[in-house]
Amino acid sequence: MKWKRSERLVDMTQYLLAHPHTLIPLTHFSSAYDAAKSSISEDLAIVKGTFEEQGTGRLITVPGAAGGVKYIPDAGSKEAHEIIRDFMDALSDPGRLLPGGYLFMTDLLGNPGLMDRIGRLFAARYKDSEIDAIMTVATKGIPIAHAIARHLNVPVVVVRRDSKVTEGSTVSINYVSGSSRRIQTMVLSKRSMQSGQRVLLTDDFMKVGGTMNGMKNLLAEFDCEPAGVAVLVESEDVQEERLVEDYVSLLRLREVNEKERTIELVEGNYFREGGN
Repeated sequence: MKWKRSERLVDMTQYLLAHPHTLIPLTHFSSAYDAAKSSISEDLAIVKGTFEEQGTGRLITVPGAAGGVKYIPDAGSKEAHEIIRDFMDALSDPGRLLPGGYLFMTDLLGNPGLMDRIGRLFAARYKDSEIDAIMTVATKGIPIAHAIARHLNVPVVVVRRDSKVTEGSTVSINYVSGSSRRIQTMVLSKRSMQSGQRVLLTDDFMKVGGTMNGMKNLLAEFDCEPAGVAVLVESEDVQEERLVEDYVSLLRLREVNEKERTIELVEGNYFREGGN
């Protein structure tokens, strides 16, 4: 079958989007489409220009016999503002208020379209950080972790509160919950991590940062290092000193008034250089 250029461009774009942060040899495309490398190079130049014009991401060319092309997802400032505004509008609904001033977020975390957009935002922010894995604590952080991992093309590591027989040998630590000041336990399978990995930590909500600090301590047990902290929502009402200083958030919860049934949210620090 002889592919037309228009057909190659559609299929090639789909393949690149499905394989972010992956070096793809030009021979892969030339064999798949039965086309000369010169034609493939011209096709990639068109895709590259479109990606950059639309703010979809970058297409990096690696020269040499072992080279190829690599798609790096990105998000422009306008798109990022739109995604954060959409998330803020959805979360500001007074119907989300729960007793104790908590917010119902389960449906948003289960929205694949929204999570994919948010995952690309965080992936864009950490695209040059050489991330090896995404770590989160079960259960609400799992959809966010998978969304980010999909755009960085790295595995997800899920920390649990108790040991499961299916996890095999585990490492456990005790940590102090930042909000309740209670001693809690984190457990992770010994097979989950490799020494020396750089890990992005993520969760849906952060107040003082006790959970994030606990995950950092757990990483040290595996001789791994934190490469960043990404949270959907941070709390502004923090009575104690925050345990995590360097983090990136999409939204900041400024105030919750149960009596008036109002929720005040503002943009987080996503657009600040280096986060907090």
